[in-house]
Amino acid sequence: MARRSAPLLRRLLSPSPSPSPPHPLAAAAVSCRTVTYMPRPGDGAPRAVTLIPGDGIGPLVTGAVRQVMEAMHAPVYFESYEVRGDMPTVPPEVIDSIRRNKVCLKGGLATPVGGGVSSLNVQLRKELDLYASLVNCFNLPGLPTRHDNVDIVVIRENTEGEYSGLEHEVVPGVVESLKVITKFCSERIAKYAFEYAYLNNRKKVTAVHKANIMKLADGLFLESCREVATKYPGIQYNEIIVDNCCMQLVAKPEQFDVMVTPNLYGNLVANTAAGIAGGTGVMPGGNVGQDHAVFEQGASAGNVGNVKVVEQKKANPVALLLSSAMMLRHLQFPSFADRLETAVKRVIAEGKYRTKDLGGSSTTQEVTDAVIAHLD
Repeated sequence: MARRSAPLLRRLLSPSPSPSPPHPLAAAAVSCRTVTYMPRPGDGAPRAVTLIPGDGIGPLVTGAVRQVMEAMHAPVYFESYEVRGDMPTVPPEVIDSIRRNKVCLKGGLATPVGGGVSSLNVQLRKELDLYASLVNCFNLPGLPTRHDNVDIVVIRENTEGEYSGLEHEVVPGVVESLKVITKFCSERIAKYAFEYAYLNNRKKVTAVHKANIMKLADGLFLESCREVATKYPGIQYNEIIVDNCCMQLVAKPEQFDVMVTPNLYGNLVANTAAGIAGGTGVMPGGNVGQDHAVFEQGASAGNVGNVKVVEQKKANPVALLLSSAMMLRHLQFPSFADRLETAVKRVIAEGKYRTKDLGGSSTTQEVTDAVIAHLD
C-alpha cells in the first residue's frame, strides 16, 4: 500500500503546471447568454395599457415614456385619458379601461391641501384594491449620493390606516380622524412583502411600526407580520419603531433590505429612502392588487412639479422610465425591460444629460433622446 502511495504523494507535492489559456470558443460560451426567456404562444401580442398623463409635469414624463416605447418597438399601445387632480372623482371610463387592460401608467395627480376634493390617487387605489405599493430606492452608478450600497424596497399597505378617509368634526374646533387597521389587510401586505423577498432573492424583511404607542392598531399589524414570517424561515425578520427607522435610514441606510409598513409610515419611509438614494426623480414604483397594477413615479406620486419646471420643460423622466421597465416585466416582456433600464442607467452614468434635480440643466426631451440613443 505504501509503495503505491509514494508516486501519488510525489505528484501531489510537485508544483502544478501553469494552466493553459482557455480556448476562445470556451470563453465565448461562458460569456454568452445560455438560458433565455421562453414565452408562451401569444405572449408577443401587443398589450393595451391605460395611460393617465396627469397634471403638471405628468404629460412631459409620460410623453417621454411613449417616445422610448415607440423607439424600442415595445409590444404595448396606450389608451390615453385626461384626468386632473381637481376632478371630484376618477371618471368611470378610466376605471373601466384599467379593469379591462389590467395595467395603467400614470403621471402625478395634484391633490388639494386642506380642502377641496379627496385625492384621486387614493381613490384609484381603493377602487381597484391596489393594496401593495412598492418603491425601489437604490444607488444609480454615476450619480453621487451621501451613502453607497443603498438598495431598499419599501412595501406599503395602500388601502387603510390613516388614509381610510374617516374624519368628522365632533364639535366646533374638535376633529376626529380614524386610523383603521385590519387583520386581513395586514396579513396580505405581509405575505406580499415576504413573497417579494423570496422571489427576488432578498435576505431580510423589516416591519416598521409604532406599537409602543398604538398598541392595538400597530400591535395587530406586527402580530400579522410575525405570523407570516414563521412561514419563511430562510428570510431574516426584524422590527423597528418608525421614528428610529427614519434616524437609521439617514445614518446607515445600507442595513435595510425589504421594509413592510402600514400606509402612512410607508409614505414617509419611501420618500426618505428616495432622498437618500438620489431623489424622487429617479425612483421607480408601482401599486399592485390581485387583478390590476398602476405604475407611477415611486415616491411623491402626487408631486406634479412647479410652474417653472413645466414651462421650461425640464422635468426628470427617469423615475417614470424605470417604472415603465417594471411595467414591462409585469407584462412579461423582460428583454424590453432590460433594454430600457440599461439605457437609462447608461445615460445617468455618462452624466452628460441630467435635469436640474440631478445637478444638470438638460430638458426632458434631451434626456429622452439620450435614452433612445443608448438603446441596444
